[in-house]
Amino acid sequence: MTQLQAWLDDPAVAAGLRQAAALFRRSRHAVALVGAGLSAESGIPTYRGAGGVYDRFGEPTIDGWELFTQDPAAWWEAAIAHEAAGSALSAAIDAAAPNPGHYAMADLEHMGRLAHTITQNIDNLHFVAGSRQVTEIHGNRYRVRCIECGARERLETVRLDRLPPTCPSCGGIYKNDVVMFGEPIPRDAIEACYRETLAADLFMTVGTSAVVYPAADFPVLAKRRGAPLIEVNPEETPLSEIADVVIRAPAGVALPALVDLLLVP
Repeated sequence: MTQLQAWLDDPAVAAGLRQAAALFRRSRHAVALVGAGLSAESGIPTYRGAGGVYDRFGEPTIDGWELFTQDPAAWWEAAIAHEAAGSALSAAIDAAAPNPGHYAMADLEHMGRLAHTITQNIDNLHFVAGSRQVTEIHGNRYRVRCIECGARERLETVRLDRLPPTCPSCGGIYKNDVVMFGEPIPRDAIEACYRETLAADLFMTVGTSAVVYPAADFPVLAKRRGAPLIEVNPEETPLSEIADVVIRAPAGVALPALVDLLLVP
């Protein structure tokens, strides 16, 4: 028996999947919150927990935003040098491909079952897999963002021969799109997250530890407003006690199985 089949043959997992499918069939506006666990299934290390990036290399500086605003040119010089030197995390993200969980989320969206995805991941894998209704609350590694007008562009299209790079629309300074420690989450992103959460009549969490705010607040808020809560995570989290359905399996196993159930009339 394969590990995948072992998960699916677990009576609790099978029951959870059936319950989740029933909730999705009744839903008109389902929203998902995705955490690092989904990307971990594509080989990208998580930040927290045993063996995570912070466990191995220590917490990053908490004054990143302050350092950037003090001297954007110097920050860009250091960032370019860091990329040139390479890092295990950067290499893992660049080498990663969407896993079955990513593709299943795109399928749920295309089927009209999933209205929106809020992701805490910066790896762009949702878009590569085909999802389109996505808010990246922590930004995207492959984009830059103007700190004045908020315009986003692909990093590869931005000239870095003069630092700091500037926005052609307003002249503001570009920074990498990834939200730094101490940096406010971009207004358009946080507003989209709360708008979707308040509209949700079903909320699903996927591979998130539910400890990083404000993202951890979204499922709680949706639950308080009466939306059923589905948790997809092989590990217990602070949300487990309030979830209506708990599916103790990896996303790459659970979500394709959920899609299959929803394809049955």
